Amino acid sequence: MTHGYTTGTGTGPEPTPSYGIPQQRATDPAAGATDPAVGATPPPPVVGAAPPVAGAAAAPKPPSGRDRYLDLLRSIALVRVVAYHLFGWAWLTVLFPSMGVMFALAGSLMARSLKRPALGVIRGRIRRLLPPLWAFSVVVLAMMFVGGWNPVKDPDNGGTWGLVKLINYIIPIGAPPYPWQIGSNSGLLENTWAVQAAGPLWYLRAYLWFVVASPLLLWAFRRAPWPTLLAPLGLTAIVGTGLVTIPGETGNAVTDFAVYGGCWVLGFAHHEGLLKRIPRYLAVSCSALVMAFGLWWASGHLGPDGWDLNDIPLAQATWSFGFVVILLQYSPSWQELPGRLARWDKLVTLSNNRAVTIYLWHNLLIMATVPIIDQAYNLPFMESERATAALDSTYMLWMFFLVWPLIGLAILAFGWIEDFAAKRSPRLWPNGAQRARTRRGD
Repeated sequence: MTHGYTTGTGTGPEPTPSYGIPQQRATDPAAGATDPAVGATPPPPVVGAAPPVAGAAAAPKPPSGRDRYLDLLRSIALVRVVAYHLFGWAWLTVLFPSMGVMFALAGSLMARSLKRPALGVIRGRIRRLLPPLWAFSVVVLAMMFVGGWNPVKDPDNGGTWGLVKLINYIIPIGAPPYPWQIGSNSGLLENTWAVQAAGPLWYLRAYLWFVVASPLLLWAFRRAPWPTLLAPLGLTAIVGTGLVTIPGETGNAVTDFAVYGGCWVLGFAHHEGLLKRIPRYLAVSCSALVMAFGLWWASGHLGPDGWDLNDIPLAQATWSFGFVVILLQYSPSWQELPGRLARWDKLVTLSNNRAVTIYLWHNLLIMATVPIIDQAYNLPFMESERATAALDSTYMLWMFFLVWPLIGLAILAFGWIEDFAAKRSPRLWPNGAQRARTRRGD
């Protein structure tokens, strides 16, 4: 499987930049009590909540404010996404399955919010998701059109259908069209930049369908928790192994839903308290077996990039599922980051408040580092072969360090749209510093 939406196996993998790195589809978007895809803390529960899982003890009362453990997990997931898309290291998908973690956190928050009327919750989630997408779409589509792309004449998306598919840049219900080649390799951005920029939009599609399906999924989970929890793994074994093939983007969407559906429902289990009822030794032991199966399956079905689990749906689903169970079993529900982790508090807060902005823009910003770093070759001391060789050998590291200031600029330029979408007062740099000063009485 390769990148974007136009591949035939669609496991929701992550596209890597094409700077000599094999390409995949984009994954890996996305607060303690903040939904990664909407960047807003859900309102507190109200009276009239649905009954708990059958046979399960009442869910533990969550601490007031944000769960900083979940915030930390989301921040780690975002950093891992950026690193993977830049370096393309397959082992990162094993080290930390970011998308499984992010879908699980979003599922937990969705279950919390569904104590209110479902239609209002869905409307609120969609409202918070769309304005940041629109800002991104305006910029990317303008760049494509200026670069000479005509969706009507596109050989892959041509005619009226190409125009109709542009709606996915407004409401991500399907796969957005984009040119596979635009510009030239000698241009400001290399000629597959559109593929890389639009690749991460698969996550918004998957998230949107999970949100819409959540009232039904939560209803099923509360009546039959274990079948609902394990059903996505069974579906992945059917549609993610070639046993049943669904062609085109419908197949991609179904496979994405199956692969990460178990993690989404694990978020329900976390919120409802089901995971806490399982003895930790049993949960960890069973999770280890599920993860071992995932690695065993991957070993016999390696893709073009080896152990990249994004190319192996069943391995991705089982490894992510077991990994998330262990993370949520050990969930300490911190109200503040403890010990040395406290030094990262502001960055964790910022990344959670701007998770959508970071996820949407990071791939395009990774590519933007290239023309900036290339200017270094024009410096006088770079006439030395040793200096040129040193820059060549450390090029990717310079990209990694440079992309974070660029992401910071994107947060300043576009991040406030997340506040607007959530009907909050716009903030340029919401890292919690003002709240901390207020708490100290400064």
